[in-house]
Amino acid sequence: MSDNKTRCQWCLSDQIYIDYHDNEWGKPEYDDRKLFEMINLEGAQAGLSWITILKKRAGYLKAFDNFDAEKIVKYSDKKLEKLKLNPGIIRNRLKIAAVRTNAEAYLKIKESGRSFSDYIWDFVDGKPVINNFKTMADIPANTSASDRMSKQMKKDGFKFLGTTIAYAFMQATGMVNDHVTDCYIRS
Repeated sequence: MSDNKTRCQWCLSDQIYIDYHDNEWGKPEYDDRKLFEMINLEGAQAGLSWITILKKRAGYLKAFDNFDAEKIVKYSDKKLEKLKLNPGIIRNRLKIAAVRTNAEAYLKIKESGRSFSDYIWDFVDGKPVINNFKTMADIPANTSASDRMSKQMKKDGFKFLGTTIAYAFMQATGMVNDHVTDCYIRS
């Protein structure tokens, strides 16, 4: 990190974090497939560190057909069982099965005539929430918007989507901008 840029403190421990912070975290994402990918990666992260998921991201993309929901809904129970042997992903039976369940819920939303992006962004009235936190300690683990998102998405059939995961997803996809005020990304 010889570029002397001031960044959010959470990303300073590893280059993979820095790259993710600088190029993706907090940037508004509207692509349905990318949003579906992030919902599943955030769910996979439950109980683990985010760096673990970032290091396995390529494995997830390969194992789950680039998060193509149309393909994932057709996964047999046998295929899900086989995925438990894949060292490129988190080998948790419930988290693996949740990807297929989430694909079903995702496709139901799309079949209703809405894009997944519109569905997701409605939780923040269609535009990013720009926060002005000075330190990482000021950033909440969840908000009323993530509470609403979690509750509705669970009702709509999604798994591994508690309010803390929902808020992390909102941060990751730029629905909320939680870069601290002195982070160079904010300039």
